[in-house]
Amino acid sequence: MMHSSGTTGAGSGAGLLSPPGGGHDSGYLYRITMIAAIGGFLFGYDLSLISGAIIFLQKEFALTPFWTGMVTGSAILGCPFGPLCGMWLADVKGRKWSLLLAALLFMISAVGSALAPSVWQIILWRFVGGMGVGLASTVSPMYIAEISPAPLRGRMVIINQLAIVIGLSMAVVVAYFLSFGGHWRWMFFSQAIPIVGLFGGLFFVPNSPRWLAMMNRDAEALDVLNRINTPEQSEQELRAIKQELGEESGGFAELLRPGILKAVIIGLVLMVFSQINGVNMILLYTPSLFMEAGITDAPDAILNSVIIDGWITICTVIAFWLTSKFGRRPILIVGALAMGVGHLLMYANFAFQLPMQMTLLAMIVATGAFTLTLAPLSWVVVSELYPTRIRGKAMSIATCAMFTASFITVNLFPVLTNWFSAHFGSAGGTFLIFFGICLAGGLFVWKWIPETKDKTLEEIGGFWLHDSDRAERPFVENELVANPNA
Repeated sequence: MMHSSGTTGAGSGAGLLSPPGGGHDSGYLYRITMIAAIGGFLFGYDLSLISGAIIFLQKEFALTPFWTGMVTGSAILGCPFGPLCGMWLADVKGRKWSLLLAALLFMISAVGSALAPSVWQIILWRFVGGMGVGLASTVSPMYIAEISPAPLRGRMVIINQLAIVIGLSMAVVVAYFLSFGGHWRWMFFSQAIPIVGLFGGLFFVPNSPRWLAMMNRDAEALDVLNRINTPEQSEQELRAIKQELGEESGGFAELLRPGILKAVIIGLVLMVFSQINGVNMILLYTPSLFMEAGITDAPDAILNSVIIDGWITICTVIAFWLTSKFGRRPILIVGALAMGVGHLLMYANFAFQLPMQMTLLAMIVATGAFTLTLAPLSWVVVSELYPTRIRGKAMSIATCAMFTASFITVNLFPVLTNWFSAHFGSAGGTFLIFFGICLAGGLFVWKWIPETKDKTLEEIGGFWLHDSDRAERPFVENELVANPNA
């Protein structure tokens, strides 16, 4: 199997975002990655914005815990339908045009939610926005992974995760400034600004070279690769892409091939774990958790959550270095264990009514572990795990399962915390459940996930396509630990 070079550059066939002249310029790859990552920014912004708005929605509409969960989770309820669209759209129309549809869904949701006169309409338009989130979250990392050289792929996909985190943080900052007048409608409408940026930017990025090759548009695929690699490297990579494509059918039946099915299950479980580990609930309900811990003023609760959002931004930046130095597996295993420690601290804070500062410390441990490890690496692994022809379908299945699990967790979380508070005097028991989930997740990574760092997408795809003779084609350094047959 051919190896793609880690050298980035731009050759002939320069587009509007290409560097002038010949030679090599990694800036081209970063520019198109950052435009695609605006979809990730909107993912984080859209889902985080509700954490500030929900405080005012609860008061204005007298929401019960059940309806609080419905309003909070309505976007997440729509998220699985985005990947279902992407399962067809990303293959037929391409990754780029799928992101344009996601931007349109975001805009419809932003305007509709801002003008909604009732809770039911807020739920409806948030559902539409959730479809955009689901589509963008599937296609953005897929596009970035397919256009990036193997040595840079992890860091490029983490740019999408960084954009998600920046979106999370920006939503909190915007919610804070708008909270003084209770302007929750303007909170929703503020999404329009980055949406316009995504719309405009996508007209200046190329199609994925692997999608172009899949559509037998080899000359266009080579032109895109020449903007990233040297001509020799581009031709070598295109040959490897075409060789792998020749071994695939791309149909749904291929998902049931023994090796491919293992990859589909691994990706599905990893993405579900990324949502049910409990840290997302801390991030989503940060202002509410601070109010339960003793902060009585809504703006102050939102402002304290800015500390958490600033922290996770720093951790995501550090994740760039971690990904370049260490393999996917050890990062994920250590992260799962560290998240478990954070949940134990959260349990202690609620069970023993420790000072608010200890609640902040527990949140820092849990959210730091998550954003250093599982949050970015789950997207990196799932975007590189599958062969090209079934990547859109397999990623859609994984993200659809992820958002379904997230919706269930979002709705159960306030119910669980209320139940534990009513029966045991605190919500701490909820975090013991999350502690157990994190331990199980770490064990799953250790047992089943292979190491994919620095492997080309074609090497990884071939690993699953040739599952029957993998013993003669070692893929990871420690086959006994990482072998899904073990």
